[in-house]
Amino acid sequence: MNVIEAIESRRSIRAFKPQPVSREVVLKILSAANWSPSWADTQPWEVFVAGGESLATIRERYLARYSEGVPMANDVPRPKEWPPGPLQRMLDFVNARCAAMGVVPGNEAEREASMRRNFEFFDAPAAVFLCLHRDLSPWSYFDLGLYAQSLMLAAMEYSVGSVVAVNLTAYPDIIREELGVPEDYAVMIGIALGYEDPTDVNNQVRSIRRPVEDAVVMKGL
Repeated sequence: MNVIEAIESRRSIRAFKPQPVSREVVLKILSAANWSPSWADTQPWEVFVAGGESLATIRERYLARYSEGVPMANDVPRPKEWPPGPLQRMLDFVNARCAAMGVVPGNEAEREASMRRNFEFFDAPAAVFLCLHRDLSPWSYFDLGLYAQSLMLAAMEYSVGSVVAVNLTAYPDIIREELGVPEDYAVMIGIALGYEDPTDVNNQVRSIRRPVEDAVVMKGL
């Protein structure tokens, strides 16, 4: 698989097989991602990985919090509202997922089930949490995004699927307690890793990409 094929074929996997991802494979994926570029080679990422009993405990505690109605408290605040363009693309994707799953958009039972899947970590056998020191500025967020993309593309080399999801960091205090993340590091985002279950309907939908001309302005070319 070449780079273009990897970029175009990567997608968010929302249902994984129980098959574990070995420590060796995870380290190979992270070693590749470690070559990601960063401002002045600061390499600001701090990476915490959970699997086995550690991830099982995190999953159990997340589900308990969610069932109790505890509000989510991400270290990075969620948007209060979305501009029209991103909002419409989000709604289009939700509608496409609902159509593929045979449910009515806005169905409360489906919304509840979909949210719980996040806190179950989509049954993934491993999860990677990307953290940044709190003294760093949003410029380092950009570096972390590059690392996340490198990680997910590297995973494809080993037939490992992934999904990056904000809800995986909904309760960062649990991540800190279970994985030993220092208080002066923000838990920025989570990436679930595992082997795709191709039979699950959650993996049957591809996101709708807007035309490149809609997002790009070019002059002089």
